[in-house]
Amino acid sequence: MKFIIAASLLMMAGNAKCEESVKIGKQNVSVTDGRMTPEVLWAMGRIGGYAASPDGTKIVYQVGYYSVKANKSQQKLFIRPVKGEPQLLTTGGKSETDPQWIDNETIAFTTGGDIWAMKADGTGRRQLTKSGDVEGFKFSPDGKKVIIIKSIPYTGSIKAKPDDLPQTTGRVVTDLMYRHWDHYVETIPHPFVYNVGDGFAVADNGKDILEGEPYECPMEPFGGVEQLAWSPDSKQIAYTCRKKTGVQYSISTDSDIYLYDVATKTTRNLCKPADYEAPEVDVTRTLRNQAVNDGDNLKNNVGYDQNPQFSPDGRYIAWLSMERDGYESDRQRLCRYDLQTGEKKYLTEAFDSSVDDFCWSDNKDAQIYFIGVWHATENLYAIGTKGELVQLTETWTDYGSLQMMNDGQHLLAERHCYTAPADLYLVTPNTKKPAKTVVEQLTFENKHILDQLDKPSVQQRWVTTTDGKKMLYWVVLPPNFDETKKYPTLLFCEGGPQSPVSQFWSYRWNFFIMASQGYVIVAPNRRGLPGFGQEWLEEISGDWTGQCMKDYLTAIDDAATNLPYVDKDKLAAVGASFGGFSVYYLAGIHEKRFKCFIAHDGAFNLASMYLETEENWFSNWEYDEAYWHRPQMPNAKKTYHDSPHKMVENWDTPILCIHGEKDYRICYTQGMQAFNAARMKGIEAELLLFPDENHWVLKPQNGILWQRTYFDWLARWLK
Repeated sequence: MKFIIAASLLMMAGNAKCEESVKIGKQNVSVTDGRMTPEVLWAMGRIGGYAASPDGTKIVYQVGYYSVKANKSQQKLFIRPVKGEPQLLTTGGKSETDPQWIDNETIAFTTGGDIWAMKADGTGRRQLTKSGDVEGFKFSPDGKKVIIIKSIPYTGSIKAKPDDLPQTTGRVVTDLMYRHWDHYVETIPHPFVYNVGDGFAVADNGKDILEGEPYECPMEPFGGVEQLAWSPDSKQIAYTCRKKTGVQYSISTDSDIYLYDVATKTTRNLCKPADYEAPEVDVTRTLRNQAVNDGDNLKNNVGYDQNPQFSPDGRYIAWLSMERDGYESDRQRLCRYDLQTGEKKYLTEAFDSSVDDFCWSDNKDAQIYFIGVWHATENLYAIGTKGELVQLTETWTDYGSLQMMNDGQHLLAERHCYTAPADLYLVTPNTKKPAKTVVEQLTFENKHILDQLDKPSVQQRWVTTTDGKKMLYWVVLPPNFDETKKYPTLLFCEGGPQSPVSQFWSYRWNFFIMASQGYVIVAPNRRGLPGFGQEWLEEISGDWTGQCMKDYLTAIDDAATNLPYVDKDKLAAVGASFGGFSVYYLAGIHEKRFKCFIAHDGAFNLASMYLETEENWFSNWEYDEAYWHRPQMPNAKKTYHDSPHKMVENWDTPILCIHGEKDYRICYTQGMQAFNAARMKGIEAELLLFPDENHWVLKPQNGILWQRTYFDWLARWLK
């Protein structure tokens, strides 16, 4: 249940499925003063899914465009030769998404809830399904079958409505996970296998490969078709599933990789032996110290296991694997399973951080390329069969995803950074001489806008923490920076609590626009963030108000003392999710460092948060146990004692609270409590509520209002 700040690719998806009625295209905005504004930010195109043709000569990709006036978006498809100019494929007013190649001349995609196909030049469009309920799809390598994701009714947590009361809005809840992220769980996704006929049209009613099983696949709330994979011979499907329901689902992250035989319709678990029995656990306490973590974690794969991929020769399956149950931020390793011998091997033990995405090479040594975070950047790496690790790129950027081109010589990757949104790149990896790895930019989606903008500059700075360790923090400087001037400065508090402060590009927490408004940004990689070793990462669990808070203050104090352009009399602390919690906590201990605060979707009252949130494994792991246990474990006692709502007596600084009412991760009542407390104390405060937004802000006009409110508040107290 990471309190995440949305990655640009996830935010791009937005509400594309329902926003299909307005024709929206590339925005040709004119910037007269070189400054990024909310309107300029929302005029940018957002690159999403992409795929190379089987022969490696062409790329199809998706771009989302937004209209603030219409308050809608449209997803469009483009095609381009690897060496050439893009061509728009989408000409109508409906969104077209999820492009993939069936063969060298045929592209499949979804629109209006169905799968369509077209020729590579955009002609010959034809409808392959007519159900209107397709949520994802993946054609088999031989083109004879297709996996289609559809939702089926689910009454495991909420009873079905009585037949004679079809308009009732009431829900009778019978068990946990009755809601997830931003919706009530009344349906779950299942994968169906269909035969494909002439012209790739779906030819039958399909087979639910989880028929009769009350489990979701892909896993909610963010899983997609990347959680399923076809074998190269099209005879088997590997899929991700957490086969638990109710309370057990809500306290466990134990998902597995299953192998489904298309011909025999049989399934086997690749993660656990047939005789495995899960141990009894106390559902109100952390699994960190319970029997479920009994030394056989990696053998039995009791943590998150997801996103399987077959090797090109079909002998191996690799997937992302976490070791411990109940710990969603555990180190994500690459696990490789040998289908001939049954041997499992963890390949990335030499990399003391997480693997975020990966793909197989196309050569005979079964090498794997992956993306991982280290020292606040997401770069490309290669790992051999014996665990030999090679770093291929070393730039101040974030690679967000990657694919192997079918020529076996190139990678296709998405990349972004603080000063540039997502574009596609062609990478020629050189594992023997990594310095000779070649990276070539292919798309320039927002060049026409970026060329008009004055860009911020970015620096890294290391500082010694209060416990004698070294911490990196980013410093982002305004465009046309003048080192002789003093600038108001923002302390950025990261969410997660274990998400990296790497070179992300966000359409809300965007450092480019903050710097363009005349602010210096100080962004610490405080305790609890990945990319600095697992020990550093784990020091936050059970200690939300300890060293990580000291790290925040160390960073801002160092900047205010040693960076002459930082105006120490004009400081603010801002953040979302765990970052919002951090703001609420700092408001009670900051000793007048800050002139104002901004907290978005932050946790304020941890006792109520324990029972309000939907993914109970998170609170168990982070707090150690429910608040009612007596005697309490030391970490739990400290956590509940130091909850921000108990420190309001020390609040004395203006605060802006923002929350979405459809946020079931951190309920909007947390933001209301914080705002109400501030006003009851006579502190200047504002509350921005979005009835139709979740943990993120996805609608264009809501996004503009968010930015305007954010910068108006900062200007009021810092300018």
